[in-house]
Order: sequence, then structure tokens, then C-alpha cells
Amino acid sequence: MQSRLWREYNYVLMGCVVVLLIFGAVMVYSATLSNGPLRVLFSRHLLNIAIGIAAMAALTLLDYRHLSAFGKPFYLATVGVLAVVLVVGRISEGAQSWIELGTRTFQPSEPAKLVMIVVLAAFFARFHDHAGDLRVQLGALFLIAVPALLVLVQPDFGTTLVFGAIWLAMAWTAGLKWYHLLLLLLLAVPLCYLGWQRVLDAEQKSRLLTFYYLLTDPSLVNADEGYNIIQSLSAIGSGGTVGTGLGRGLLSQGSYIPVQYSDFIFAVVGEEMGFVGGVVLLLFQGLLLWLIISVAARARDVFGRLLVAGICGMLLCHLLVNVGMNMSIMPVTGIPLPLISYGGSFTITTLAAVGLIQSVAMRWRRISF
Repeated sequence: MQSRLWREYNYVLMGCVVVLLIFGAVMVYSATLSNGPLRVLFSRHLLNIAIGIAAMAALTLLDYRHLSAFGKPFYLATVGVLAVVLVVGRISEGAQSWIELGTRTFQPSEPAKLVMIVVLAAFFARFHDHAGDLRVQLGALFLIAVPALLVLVQPDFGTTLVFGAIWLAMAWTAGLKWYHLLLLLLLAVPLCYLGWQRVLDAEQKSRLLTFYYLLTDPSLVNADEGYNIIQSLSAIGSGGTVGTGLGRGLLSQGSYIPVQYSDFIFAVVGEEMGFVGGVVLLLFQGLLLWLIISVAARARDVFGRLLVAGICGMLLCHLLVNVGMNMSIMPVTGIPLPLISYGGSFTITTLAAVGLIQSVAMRWRRISF
């Protein structure tokens, strides 16, 4: 039976993941090469990958269907931990998002994304005969709104946006009707205004306004407030067709690009590997998403299909927002690039998510047993 199970393992998907991990490790190494204090991040990145691979292996071997019974305790634990972060969490980069565990820090909002995918998949699977009903969709929206709001007040607008993308991907897969979505978008307008007035802090408002001015009238952009995007665009533009070469970027090796090992690592790719390197990276990211969608399409039960759809929505949101903010077509929100950026909690969570995808892929023929 085990040999039959492993024949269904998606080796092409895993190969794509390995290529992206190697690509990311090389870029993290290059991004920290010229900055002595940051060189330690490369070894930490490799450790995070090792931990993530262990989590991926464990979840691959686990029958994903067993997770559907733990939706409620998973949800309560997630909300509880996110609430605790607001009390004892460590503040970094203006957000109270981390918990210190000895010499390491842990960002609970990252695994919370994956947990909420499991929770919503179990919820929609329970009501799958009526998943298109507005009441069911609102119930799912309420479930994810609670942890999303807890993350928003940290404040972490980017992760809140990812929660929204997860809900949208799963709700649409479950049968969300377009006119229900339109109604929800109309209802969201006053909530967005309230969030602008009451929830977003001055820095978040400044980032959004900078993004707006870059699109409408760049002359209004303050040099200090638009520094991140200006440096990112300068780096990408200076890379030309084939780039300056690894470890040879003028801006990246001079540490002129902010958070260049994580949020703005795509700018390092653009400068040192050029247009060709950026396109190759995006092609592999696109291939990964296509392979994930193919797994969702083959899943024989609602729970498995929704699990994979939620993970796809999460990774797609990260890809679009990260690359978009590096190229000044999205606001700066501090979202890492999947399998490329440095970031322990997100790297481990992403690889764990790949394990869940493989679990669904391997067991699609065994649903009837």
C-alpha cells in the first residue's frame, strides 16, 4: 500500500520547490554577503529550511483527512495565541508580532494562516451542500475575521491582506456567487473608511499614500517616505538584461536596499540577475502555483480540495504583493516572497503547506477506502 501511495507523490512539484529553495538560499547569501552583522542570517535561513523540510515530511505522511476533526480546537488555540501576542509580544519594525523563544523569535501569525486554511476547509466541508449560501459564506468570513483583526491591530496590514486572500480563494472554490462577492465588497467600503480612521497607524497610512502618489503624481512623494520603493526601482533598473552578477550589485552590496534579504529580495534578484533572472524566478513561481491548482482539481473530497485552494491563495497573494511592492505597483506591506525570502516562521509554514499539498496529492485515489 505504501509503494502505491508514493507513486502518487508529485515529484515535479517537489522539484519546483527545491529549485526555488536553492534560488532563495543563493539570493539570501548574496543579500547578506557584504554586511558582517547580517551574515549569520544565511546559516539561520538554512536551519529554517531544514526545520521546514521536517515539517513538510511529517505532514506528507499524515493523512490530511484526520485534520478535519480538529477545526474547533485549532481555531481557539490560534485566536488565543494571537491575543497573547498583543500582551507579551516583542515589537519589531513597528509591529508587535513576535514571541521570543530563547534566542529565537516566532511569529504566530504565519502558522495561523495555515491553521485557518484547515479551519475554513473543515467548515466549508461540513456545509458543502449549502456552501454557496450567503449565510455559510458569512460564517466563514466571521471565522477568519477574528484572527485577521487581531493581526491588524499589531499592526500588520500585509498579513491581514493574506487572510483576506485565503478566504476569497476558499470561498470561491466552495461556491461563492459573484453577486454575493459584490455585495460584500460594497459593505467593505465603510469598514475600510473606519479602518483608515481608527485602526491604521501613521506609518501604514504613509505607505498607502506614498503608493497612491507614485501612481498618480510621483512629484508628491517625499524622498524619505518613498525611500524603500525608490531604492528598489533603482536596483531593478540598474540590473539590465542579465544583471551585475551575484555579489556585485552596487545597491545591494552597499546595503542601500531596505530589508533586502526579505521584503525586498526581488530587488536584489533584479539588480544582480537582471531581467532574465527575474523572469526565471517568476516562471518557477507560476509553475508551482499551476501544479498546486492541478492537485486541487484532482482532489476527490471537498476538504482536500479546499485545503489546497487556500494554500494556493496564500502563496499567490504573497507573490503578487511582494513582487508588486518591489516594482511600485503595490503598497509596501512587508510580505516575504515564498521560498525565496529570509523569514523563519514563513519559510517553515510554507514548507509545511507543501507537505499538506503532497498529502492530498498522494491520497486522491484512496478516498473510497
